[in-house]
Amino acid sequence: MILAATIWFITIVTTVVFAGRFWWFPESVSAHGDALDRQFVITLAVTGVIFILAQVALGYLILKYRDRPGAKAQYNHGNNRIEAIWTIATTVLFYIMVLPGQWTWADIHINQQQGNPLVIEVMGQQFVWNIRYPGPDGQFGPTRPELISDSRGNQMGVDFDDPAGRDDLVLPTMAIPVNRPIELRLQSKDVIHSFFVRELRIKLDTVPGLTIPLRFTATKTGSFEIACAELCGLGHHRMRSFIEVLSEQDYQAWLRDMTED
Repeated sequence: MILAATIWFITIVTTVVFAGRFWWFPESVSAHGDALDRQFVITLAVTGVIFILAQVALGYLILKYRDRPGAKAQYNHGNNRIEAIWTIATTVLFYIMVLPGQWTWADIHINQQQGNPLVIEVMGQQFVWNIRYPGPDGQFGPTRPELISDSRGNQMGVDFDDPAGRDDLVLPTMAIPVNRPIELRLQSKDVIHSFFVRELRIKLDTVPGLTIPLRFTATKTGSFEIACAELCGLGHHRMRSFIEVLSEQDYQAWLRDMTED
């Protein structure tokens, strides 16, 4: 009796905590954020209902088949038909829930953006983010491993003697214009990191040897933290930067200031 009551009590408390949204996501500031949030809420609701039903049934079975004087346990081989039904039902439900989100996922990771996306390179490094802009010419200069030097401020090994690389900007923070498509090209210098901005609803690993695209459009101005969401070493907690979402006019002014410096 006590065990069943404890299970039901925990179920009620857990349901109230999640349904009440006492600790919820920050406001979304990306074009795809509302779709991701909606998908999350639907998934949470469906799995929440299943969780509640399962815990209620568990408590009921504990009460019904609890130890009683003179009662004998009986072995049950199970029911293959019921197991097949709930396995198929779970599979169907899973695909129904996943399908609406596949287009959003494809827009972020696969589909090419319309318009004039701003391309920015991001390199994760223990324990900093290095951000590279192509400069006024719109072209990234070549990089060479032998040119990498943290002490000389060339963390990404850019060949600044090359005409395309002379105006490249390598910065510890990022600024982007609002309502303009952005394509990040994620790389890693050493180990796996994870580029995470919760307000933009973007999170993707940076993997050594790979360049991975990440696409989004910010819809509101503001300053947002860039965190590493993958344990990458003893200094992992210090690996953070900021992304400034600016108006187009302010972004162009910022870009001029960075270029002049």
